[in-house]
Amino acid sequence: MSEQEEHTHPEDAAEAGAPPLTDEERAMLEAQMKEIRVEDLLTQTVASVLNLSARRIVKEDEVDLEQARIGIEAVRAIVGLLPAEVGQAIAEPLSQVQLLYAQKSGDGAAESEAAGSAPGPETGGQSPPEPGPSKLWTPGGN
Repeated sequence: MSEQEEHTHPEDAAEAGAPPLTDEERAMLEAQMKEIRVEDLLTQTVASVLNLSARRIVKEDEVDLEQARIGIEAVRAIVGLLPAEVGQAIAEPLSQVQLLYAQKSGDGAAESEAAGSAPGPETGGQSPPEPGPSKLWTPGGN
């Protein structure tokens, strides 16, 4: 058995489809996992989903309003689980993406009907109503 084989675990390579990890790499990953918090991962995920949702609305060759809606609803569901300062930081970009969605979908009735029906992060992060295009919260008066 070679030195490389002694320091790797074949099951890791098989699961990930990547070369086996050395003991040093494994220890480094373990140290990172001890430090990361679920809220950190959720914050990164929310930022990624929000950016992807915006892209699915505005990038002409990638428009997929259903994907954008799912992304918006996912962000709204997760934001209440994040620290208040993160929810406040996400509120404005989320509102902008929701407005873009409403404009692109051309569903003015849904925009006016839902304008005050679902609480955002600024209302204490309560859960939104059942997802659906007519339940999408958008800022009123814009």
